[in-house]
Amino acid sequence: MTNTSGPVAPTPGPLSALQPLPAGAARLGAGGLLGGWQERNATATLPHCIDNLDSSGNLANLHRVIGEHDGEFTGFWFADSDVYKTLEAAAWELGRGAGPTAEALRDFLAETAALLEKAQDPDGYLDSYYQVEHRDKQWAELHFSHEMYCAGHLIQAAVAAARSVPGDPGAKQVVTVARRLADLLVERYGPGGVEALDGHPEVETALVELYRLTGHQPYLELARRFVYLRGHGLVGEDRRLGPRYYLDHAPVRSADEVTGHAVRQLYLLAGAVDVAVETGDAELLGATERLWDSALDTKTYLTGGQGSRHRDEAFGDPYELPPDRAYAETCAAIGSFQWAWRLLLATGKPRYADEMERVLYNGIAAATGLDGRSFFYSNPLQLRTGHDGSHEDAPSQRLAWYSCACCPPNLARLMASLHSYVATANDTGLQLHLYAAGSFTAAGQTVEVRTSYPWDEQVTVTVTEAADQPWTLTLRVPAWCDDVRLTVNDSLVRAGAQEGCLRLTRTWRAGDRVELTLAMPPRLVTAHPRVDAVRGTVAAVRGPLVYCLEQADVPARHGVLEDLVLDPARPIQVRTADGIAPVVLDLGMRSLTESPALYAPHAAGPKAGPGSTVPAIPYFLWANRSAGPMRVWIPLAPQDV
Repeated sequence: MTNTSGPVAPTPGPLSALQPLPAGAARLGAGGLLGGWQERNATATLPHCIDNLDSSGNLANLHRVIGEHDGEFTGFWFADSDVYKTLEAAAWELGRGAGPTAEALRDFLAETAALLEKAQDPDGYLDSYYQVEHRDKQWAELHFSHEMYCAGHLIQAAVAAARSVPGDPGAKQVVTVARRLADLLVERYGPGGVEALDGHPEVETALVELYRLTGHQPYLELARRFVYLRGHGLVGEDRRLGPRYYLDHAPVRSADEVTGHAVRQLYLLAGAVDVAVETGDAELLGATERLWDSALDTKTYLTGGQGSRHRDEAFGDPYELPPDRAYAETCAAIGSFQWAWRLLLATGKPRYADEMERVLYNGIAAATGLDGRSFFYSNPLQLRTGHDGSHEDAPSQRLAWYSCACCPPNLARLMASLHSYVATANDTGLQLHLYAAGSFTAAGQTVEVRTSYPWDEQVTVTVTEAADQPWTLTLRVPAWCDDVRLTVNDSLVRAGAQEGCLRLTRTWRAGDRVELTLAMPPRLVTAHPRVDAVRGTVAAVRGPLVYCLEQADVPARHGVLEDLVLDPARPIQVRTADGIAPVVLDLGMRSLTESPALYAPHAAGPKAGPGSTVPAIPYFLWANRSAGPMRVWIPLAPQDV
């Protein structure tokens, strides 16, 4: 079995430009932002998820299969998947060491593994919703049953357990259970079997990773079969949702735009990249890159969020990106991050790391409160005064749990494995993609990174262990940065604009120091003119962070947030702060004078009044002080529109 530190371990080959670092070779410093998120996840989010699996009935659903619970099934029919995602998170965290939570996580792994083994049918079937009163409908409702979706998350939990704690008895037990279910899928749906698809893609990435773990070819063949069969009408007829919702309207290699349910689309494309890499299918990989362009060019929010329609949790039309009605589901942001990671590994192109950075610091980070125990399901870019946040689909603040609780355990498993996505290796050396304090090792070379990024512009990389031969340290220059300064042992190597990556090849010695300075002046950005919903507005950004205005920072004399407009003639000031964010942007704002009517003649419209300064905070920190209005896209003063 292969043993690597992360969720994705492509086989070296012509479509595998980069490799993840091996087990234990990547560590985040707890004092950095990413390392701090990982520690918060370990001490707050993951225990919170485990507690809620118990209190919300997810575990009871499995106990009732074996007669240890006599209540009714609780929650959505795919509730098992939240158990599996949390189990995966626990495995990754145990692989990190888990600190004071290690004993509790080992107990959770052992108890859950034993429960799954008891609940599994003799033929390998495992799905608590369909194992009691719905047994006669097993495999008969694939367009919405999520049976393979749940199986995929179980398989991914098994992969995490095998890679993180391979000698643990609970880990071995989970792998055995997952392989029995995977073997059942191969027997039933493999070559020569039933041609059918789950309505929710996910199992494809899991099967490929199980193949990478075990070397068992039928798992890869089944994943390829599922990707190739998509788009041929096999999901079944659903008159309300239609084939585009299920991504069954066109084969992946001929589809011309991302569409349908956003999470399903992103998971499918991540699986397609995996299949392409393992089978050498350059045409399929090219199709996923083409669909990437479709998503990034016309359907992605400034925060990296995906999905503009609450109805069907779906992508909208090109440029349909309303800020206040943005769905931008947390799971879709995670799916986008996973898709980008796979494309980065396959191609080595830095643009995919750029998107990983954007969606991580904005669309993903916003989903978790500072307490680590409250979450957003959808992530709008504007919340209006008077917003009715009574429904969990569009609340005014983060909630502790959801009836459909897919996002919290998804966040937990991503954060528990976050160190795996920072750096890669290839035959020439080490590549740093996300800048975070920590240490990273490849082929006998170790570097220590010190930085307060993204608050600070400087990243210091010190070689602490070096091989006695030339190797290349590669540093990504983010696309947002057009002023770079690079020194090696205090000698200037590069200054000015630089695109893509900086590559330093030399025979390194322990103690060699590289300093990378990425200028982070605040900037105002505008959206494409076809994004009608934000025409006449701008957004403030600095480095990789999108900023927002929040009612909590608006002086009482200005009233509600919606009455503020930006005065672009006043320069943005970057200010260190002691409050919710280490760095805020002071924006020159003006208040609109009140208009007496909902609609008035243009000449009688509101005018901008006296100005003042209002601080903007990073978008990912909004709604941590109180529920209230927020906006990313800020109207310009009337004379400037």
